[in-house]
Formats: sequence, C-alpha cells, structure tokens
Amino acid sequence: MKATTQQSIHDVVIAGAGPVGLFLACELALAKCSVLILEKAENPHSPLKRLPFGIRGLSAPTIEALYRRGLFAELEIHKRLKNPHTTATPQPGTQRQVGHFAGIPLLEGNIDSSQWEYRLPGSPETSLISEIAELETILTRRAAALGVEIRRGFPVTGVHQTDEGVTVWSADQSFEAKWLVGCDGSRSIVRKMGGFEFAGTEPEFTGYTTLVDMADPEKLRPGRNVTSAGMYMQSQPGYVLIQDFDGGAFHNSDQRITREHVQEVLRRVSETDVTINVLHTATTWTDRARQATRYRDGRILLAGDAAHIHSPLGGQGLNLGLGDAMNLGWKLAATIQNHAADELLDSYHTERHPIGAQILDWSRAQVAIMQPAPHARALYAILRDLINTRDGATYMAGRIWGVHTRYDLGGGHPIMGRSTPDFEFEDGIKIGELMHDGRMILLDLNTNASLQTLANEYGDRLRYISGSVKNRLDLSALLIRPDGIVAWASENAGDQHGQLSHILSSYWNVVAH
Repeated sequence: MKATTQQSIHDVVIAGAGPVGLFLACELALAKCSVLILEKAENPHSPLKRLPFGIRGLSAPTIEALYRRGLFAELEIHKRLKNPHTTATPQPGTQRQVGHFAGIPLLEGNIDSSQWEYRLPGSPETSLISEIAELETILTRRAAALGVEIRRGFPVTGVHQTDEGVTVWSADQSFEAKWLVGCDGSRSIVRKMGGFEFAGTEPEFTGYTTLVDMADPEKLRPGRNVTSAGMYMQSQPGYVLIQDFDGGAFHNSDQRITREHVQEVLRRVSETDVTINVLHTATTWTDRARQATRYRDGRILLAGDAAHIHSPLGGQGLNLGLGDAMNLGWKLAATIQNHAADELLDSYHTERHPIGAQILDWSRAQVAIMQPAPHARALYAILRDLINTRDGATYMAGRIWGVHTRYDLGGGHPIMGRSTPDFEFEDGIKIGELMHDGRMILLDLNTNASLQTLANEYGDRLRYISGSVKNRLDLSALLIRPDGIVAWASENAGDQHGQLSHILSSYWNVVAH
C-alpha cells in the first residue's frame, strides 16, 4: 500500500474507540505513552449505545477499576436505574432481582456477601447499571485530558509489522507505531489481518433486541420467561428481547428485520397472539462463542470483543473487555519504557486467556439449559432450585459479578492473584483512592524499614505506603500491581523478604544508580 501522508510515530495505535479501546488508551497515556486511536465510525453517538439498548451491568472488577482511577464518581445512570429488567416495584414480602443465570432470577436476599472474605465493609459496589454511551463519554473526556489523539472516520484497512514496529493504513494514510492493539470489536479487522486464529462454537439461537409499540402488551408476562420455544423478556415499556433457537439462521442471513417477522417470532416464542403495531428499532445477535487462541502476535495484541465473543447473557462481555484493558495497559507501558522484565507482556495472554475461556463456558452453560428440549428443562429445574438457596445464590453472584476472579500467580498467600481489598487507613483514606496515578504499591502495615529500602531500588515506579488500617485481615504487607491485583502478600513480611524481591524483579528492572 502507498500512503500519501507522512505520519509521526506513536508508542501505540489502538483500533477502536469503544469503551475497551478508550480505557486502554487512558491507561497507556497515564503511564506517559503516546497513543493514537483510529475509529471507523465518524459519529460516536449511536442510539444503540443509549438506554434501553445500551444498558450494561458493570461487575466488581470494572467498578473497582473505575474507582481506582478516580472515574467512578462520574457515573450517574446507576443512581436512578437499579434494575432495567423490570418496571415493577417489588411487592411487600418479595425480594428484588439483582441478576439472572439463564433467565433464573438471582434474588438479593439470598446472597450472603460475608462469604466473600476479601471484600471489606464499605468496598465499592459489586454491580450496578450503566450504558455504553455514558462510559464512552467519561472515558473520551479522560483520554483527551491525558493527551490521547482520537481520529474518527478512520477504518483500519491494512497492517504490516516488523521486529521494530507496526504500520497501520487507513485508506491512503499510514500511521507508524511501536505497537498495535485491536479493540475493534467482534469483526475485528486487526484480528483478521494479523492472522489470529479465532476458535470456538457456532450459535444455537438468534437473539432480537427490539423497541416496539404493542396493541396488547399485557399478554406478555413481565421479566424473563423461558418457554418451550425459547425465551422472551419484556421490561421497560415496549422494550422486548427474544431468543429463537434457530441455530442463528436469521442473524446469519441477509433478511431485513420487519415488523411482521418480529411479531411472528415473538408470538411463537411467547406462545401468545400478541400484536405489534409499530417496530421502532431492532437488532439481532447470537450466542456464537469464539476466542483468539493467542492474544499477542509480535507487536500486535487483541483486547475486548476482538479477542473473544459470546452471548450477551449475563452481560459479561463489556466487563471482560475492560478487564483486558486494565491488565494490558500497565504491562504494555512498562515494556515500551524498557522498565519491564521480558516476560511481563506475555503474562497478558497467560492471565487473561483463561478468564475469557471461563466466561465463554459460562455463556455456553446458560444456553445449554435454555434449550427448548426435555433434558434442558430438567437441568433448568435443578439449577433453579439451587440458585434459590443461600449458598447457590452467593456462588452465582460471585461468579456473575466477578468477585471470584483470580489470576494464577503460582502459589503463595491465598489472596495473591485477587483484587486488593479496599483497606481504610486510620485517617479515613482508602487504598483505592491512592491508586489514581496507576503505580505499583508496596503496602507496609508494620512499617518495616527493610521493605522501604527494597522499594527505593525501583524508583518512582513503586510507591511505598505504610500505616495502620482498620481491618488488616491478618496481613503485614502486600504488593499491589497497577491493575489492583495482589502480586504478593505476607502475614510476616520479614520472613519472606527474598520472595518479595524475586517477585518484584519478575515485574520491573531495578533502577540503575
């Protein structure tokens, strides 16, 4: 390809200005990397990104990530919208639904959060509602403040990498970068041009998200309803979701979505003769589940839907992608600045690929028990009874909300690989409020002079914080990564100084004095 315009070299080019690409750009720019985002859409303001179509449930890791970067306070929608899946106020004596598994309600009163031993009282919420448009607005504003350049109307049309960098084309313009990250969605051009294998399973159903006017909406039961033909949900007035187990045939066809077609599918799935007067908006989706077999090829990486796709059941996709960005950002920045050990960037795939595989299987499991078949109905009934118990609901909530997320960091204290508890110091400041600058933290709860000496070897890359906290969980010291994950913890740091030194050297190169 021949470019007509000479471009400067950026540290990173990111394809895609959705929440994942924007959040990754913010993480990189926070670490003083130069970032260019190329976005194919000229106008970021799509109605599908706003309520009710743009509704997304944010899980604990996402909420914590936003909180640790000082962005949580900017979220507004969750303050007025607690549960988008029902318009009814719970009747006295009933419980509020706070989620679902395969359409089986997860009831708030059944969840025992005391079983989550590393979540301290006063921690950020485990789940709340937002929308794509709200997140993009917040992250775009932050990216601009950090100096990220965003070019809209620039689809990626070509990619070529060498050992030294990557050239990215958009029509007749070329852009040079040290690294390229594809955050360009399920049909990722970066993934295709980079030659990544995208392995997985084909769909069982076509899903419909519609906004309609109905002559007789009372014929549809509120909430999620699994029937002998599929599933439908009626929540906000006129907002109807349908799952039709056609093997994804309609979604994969070239047929136009008409009022007549949606009415036929809704009648068949709901087993009613409901009438649709007007079809305002409709989009389709499937439960196709695929994952890139590797997240990195040389100087090209993938994140978000470019790396993995699955059914939106349970709303895990956005959270999974933002988790990719939080994990990748600091590692790629450290690599660019020659601060990192050689293996650090490879740990992005090692840590995030298993998490993605778990979410894909979680999605497949829901589809399996929603099938309109007798064996699936039998499994559905058993799962419904289990989810209606205290232990069952607590386990499901922990999985859905990401509370159980843990990276395998090779042993050590049980808290290693988990999200850092939001420790509160005696003056009321919480550890999450001290993570806005994205640096690694050595938290010393016993004021151990040898730990401070060790921290000094890494310069301003490692922030040493000491002090007494209100609930220390029998810990004496923790090493907290920039993404908020506990990399090392000890109940007696003096006995494990050598282990801490080894772990630090696996992340950072020692500063030359």
